[in-house]
Amino acid sequence: MTNILHITASIRGSDQSVSRSLSGKLVERLADDGATVTTRDLAQNDLPFIDADRFAANLAPHADRTEAQHDLAKIADTLIDELQAADTIVFGVPIYNFGAPSTLKAWADLVARAGTTFRYTATGPEGLLTGKKAYIAIASGGTTVGSEIDFLSPWLTFFLGFLGIEDVEIVAADGIMGEGGEEKIAAAHEAVEQLVA
Repeated sequence: MTNILHITASIRGSDQSVSRSLSGKLVERLADDGATVTTRDLAQNDLPFIDADRFAANLAPHADRTEAQHDLAKIADTLIDELQAADTIVFGVPIYNFGAPSTLKAWADLVARAGTTFRYTATGPEGLLTGKKAYIAIASGGTTVGSEIDFLSPWLTFFLGFLGIEDVEIVAADGIMGEGGEEKIAAAHEAVEQLVA
């Protein structure tokens, strides 16, 4: 049975968001009859930004946490559990101002936990979430994915690799606010079909 984690970050609803539409199609095509799909909508779940107290709570061993630390670490524990349980992670992410939505960065700060999702070794950090596959469906109005002004795809790909998730595929509908936007969206949907055919 496949466990799919679907992470979306667009502030637009499903009927308007290209990244949601692309990632939704990926999930639909990837899901077999027995698949379990967990959806984490970062635009709706109001993830907290990391601060000193939450950072300390996230690093404290579970048995050593105070009651207040358990409360602070609860959301990170949940997000990490979702990642650990998933065989496949599908992201639907727009590019905002050349980079990731702030909610995606908040998610990353919460799931990057030394000793749990990665560890430090004598030869440097080692990701602990190995054996997983990730797909990133990206939409942008003007930024070309892979260009020198795209700070989303290299960051997210690197971050996933840092956690041990090195098998990453990207599908992009980029520059869609310019000429030929509808054709670019259609081409991205066709790329999804080819990717999971």
